[in-house]
Amino acid sequence: MPPHLIQRVTILGTGLIGGSFALALRKYTTDIRIAGWDRAEALREARSLQIIDDTHHGDLAPALRGADLIYIALPIGATLDLLPEIARHAPGHALVTDACSTKFRIAQAAAENFSGGPIFLGGHPMAGKEVSGAANADADLFRGNPYALITDEEKNSASAAEPESPDAPRDPRISAFVKILEKIGARPFWLGAEQHDNAVALASHLPQLAAVALGSFLYDRLDENGLPITLAGPGLRDSLRLAGSSYSTWRDIVLTNREMIAETLDQFARRLDDLRDRLGSRELEADFDSANELYKLLRGL
Repeated sequence: MPPHLIQRVTILGTGLIGGSFALALRKYTTDIRIAGWDRAEALREARSLQIIDDTHHGDLAPALRGADLIYIALPIGATLDLLPEIARHAPGHALVTDACSTKFRIAQAAAENFSGGPIFLGGHPMAGKEVSGAANADADLFRGNPYALITDEEKNSASAAEPESPDAPRDPRISAFVKILEKIGARPFWLGAEQHDNAVALASHLPQLAAVALGSFLYDRLDENGLPITLAGPGLRDSLRLAGSSYSTWRDIVLTNREMIAETLDQFARRLDDLRDRLGSRELEADFDSANELYKLLRGL
């Protein structure tokens, strides 16, 4: 592969994230041929939507042959299971990257399997929907959103090609991938695997589980007239958008970041206790002020 050019991409998993990455490549880059590897029915859907050029299922080796970039958009458990085989069959010039929502376990597995030849770069696009599948793929899904890239901060990740300082040279394969991310509108953001998992426990996993808790709490209290939901306005719908996500999507995320999520839930539970204690006090205004400021920050991102 020329150091500045990615011409052949293989996407493992052609659902929402993999399909969106393929559509983004089609929209914002030129001269890239895209192969997909997945279940046969998923590939048929992706091919019918003109998301991919070539299809592979079953044996992984033919799907990886000749690829400059191998983009893993599979569940975390499947990614961990396949990493040894991907490392064996990936071309020596290839960059392998993933889109999994937790990174520490992935970084450990990559360090055990990648040494010389193809390199691994952990990644996580901070974008998604509460629905899945290629039919919901969107070329602009990543646009304007952070895209986490994992550094080798503790020398235990195979993504060691990330420089230790901003002025240090990057591996050209990583530079080529970063340029693609910028072309599709993502905002690359470098951090360590453990730092990433702690941050997403707060910014992503907590909101998801809070929505699940609120949704199940209210569902258990529906009466024969549908109250309290029959009186709900758009505010509740906005608050519960994440409750539409399936457990199958979140199972591996929770299992591979369980300790950090548990600590985050403990901290949040203590904050709820504090709010309850302040219900009859003007001190509650300070919590509203903090929440308002955070909302302004989010709107400005």
